[in-house]
Amino acid sequence: MGHEQCQLHNIEVTIMNSLSPTPAQSGILRIAIPHENGRLHGHFGGCREFVLVQVDAEKKVALHTEVLPAPEHKPGAFPRWLREQGVEVVIAGGIGQRALANFGHHGITVRAGTADASVEHLVTAYLNGQLTATPDGCEHHEHHHHHVHGHGHHDHHHGHHGEGQT
Repeated sequence: MGHEQCQLHNIEVTIMNSLSPTPAQSGILRIAIPHENGRLHGHFGGCREFVLVQVDAEKKVALHTEVLPAPEHKPGAFPRWLREQGVEVVIAGGIGQRALANFGHHGITVRAGTADASVEHLVTAYLNGQLTATPDGCEHHEHHHHHVHGHGHHDHHHGHHGEGQT
């Protein structure tokens, strides 16, 4: 019960902070990084934990770091949950197009991180303005999960049948 109250309090504080009229000027923001063993997890949807780092972007220092277990992976769950945690920036490796759009909907910036880089390296690189790219939308993951089994094999067979019939 106490833990739930604490979470509710944190959410209220986060909401109050996000309602602040000039959050960008304060320079304080929260960065979330899906990780495995302290390094960037390669596939966003498959991560089990997030490192949340509160930083002072003006002073370029990390103020507070915590590791939180990821919620159950359902479409749209991670962006909503991270927004509730007060996250404004996500550094990701592979991430699907739908997830990218979902983060945009929740007002969270997504930046591409270097695969297998340490959390500390990624935070430092972000604060130094070195992470400016958005991930490529990881289309191969999307196709692997949704299209390869249908369209990919289907197109492949069409090619062979077409060649054999002409």
